[in-house]
Amino acid sequence: MPEVANSGAMLHYQVWGEGPAVVFAHGAGGNQLSWWQQIPFFARSHRVLVFDHRGFGRSHCEEFHPREFVADLEAVLDAAGIERAALVCQSMGGWTGLPFALRHPGRVSGLVLACTPGGYHNADVQASTTALGERLQAAGLSHTPALGASFVRRRPDLRFLYDEIGGLNQVDLSAAARLFDPEVRLGPADVEKLDTPLLMLTGEEDLLFPPSVMRSVASELPGARLEQIPDTGHSIYFERPQLFNRLIDEFVTRHAA
Repeated sequence: MPEVANSGAMLHYQVWGEGPAVVFAHGAGGNQLSWWQQIPFFARSHRVLVFDHRGFGRSHCEEFHPREFVADLEAVLDAAGIERAALVCQSMGGWTGLPFALRHPGRVSGLVLACTPGGYHNADVQASTTALGERLQAAGLSHTPALGASFVRRRPDLRFLYDEIGGLNQVDLSAAARLFDPEVRLGPADVEKLDTPLLMLTGEEDLLFPPSVMRSVASELPGARLEQIPDTGHSIYFERPQLFNRLIDEFVTRHAA
């Protein structure tokens, strides 16, 4: 199992297939196993890399903090011999993808931010984050807020699988609050020179980053295109994998050259 060390962490990653490289960065509720519905699809025509963020899955760390995410991804890409790739980022993974594209634009052929502002912070993100607890309480959830209510009703089996995958992580979900530390926030001045092709996805039922928040962020990220997916929550890749794969494949293929 390939691993690479960086800044007090041992990062686990895996690579499949041949072709233009696509990297998948998971969210706080998952790890590289979360991409079980994407890896077989994309490995037919792409070189697919998945990795466990520090403290998730089989990656260990002395300290969890998103300030290390960009350097972690750089170490993984270098170890895998990948110079340039499309980055597909779910939720927490956006805190890896967007800052990486800003610091290393030549290494990113395209960026997908799925249900994530990617660390970009404006008044709407702040207001939504402050109201998250009230929003979740009002929803009266009996399941993880990372899955849409309609999906959980349809597929209790996959809800169980989602929870089991997340149960393999070492970092407590409370650590996700560090994603909003001021030192990792991005603002208008940070993104004004962003010229990486950018696709953003939002789920109609997403309680964590609702569509209104994603529309606000998309309006302030240069060149962003936003797609809203109906009857879907925070985890489009897991809830609607065929649609997710098609949208990503079209975007990645268009910008792979």
